[in-house]
Amino acid sequence: MTNTNTNTNTNTNTNTNTETKTKTKTLNGIDLEKMQETIGNLQAQPTLAEFQFRSKGKWIDGGHNRSSVSDFYGAGQEHERSEPFVFDKGEPEVLLGNDSGANPVEYLLVALAGCTTTSLALHSAANGIEIESIETKLEGDIDLSGFLGLNPDVKPGYEGIRIKYLIKSDADEETLRKFIEMSPVFDTVCRPVPVSIEIEKV
Repeated sequence: MTNTNTNTNTNTNTNTNTETKTKTKTLNGIDLEKMQETIGNLQAQPTLAEFQFRSKGKWIDGGHNRSSVSDFYGAGQEHERSEPFVFDKGEPEVLLGNDSGANPVEYLLVALAGCTTTSLALHSAANGIEIESIETKLEGDIDLSGFLGLNPDVKPGYEGIRIKYLIKSDADEETLRKFIEMSPVFDTVCRPVPVSIEIEKV
């Protein structure tokens, strides 16, 4: 009886220790062991960091079109998701649409919020900084007279974008800002990126 109780307590302690060790391997929801392994692989073979993301789209009607993402290239090989992610884009009624989805410039704000949030959480984890919560509020100003060709002096795109972050963390603002600005989408929006256009008539 005594030996049985002793073994049970030992097993309980072992399980508790295992659970504790497992919990300490993640920070901000990021698996730190896998992160270090990934970083090590990229340092050893830099070409593994080269990725190509893809999207396919089709016009439905009016201002409604649909895009999907499924396959991509990265870490030296092709990848295929089990199910594609599908995105419907539309326009509100005031812009001659029927609200079949958020419009593309709103998707840009969504992408910017998503990528900077991920960048902040990931880089904080890599530097041992805990993030308790992140919330974002974005605004973008656009003058549609440029898009509609009514004023040649107005650019078709956003004139400015503002992002407000509500972050619960002990990290200082300068560090948080640095991690935010390492976002690929933030970088893409803030610098000129060459975009090539190919048209094939069918």
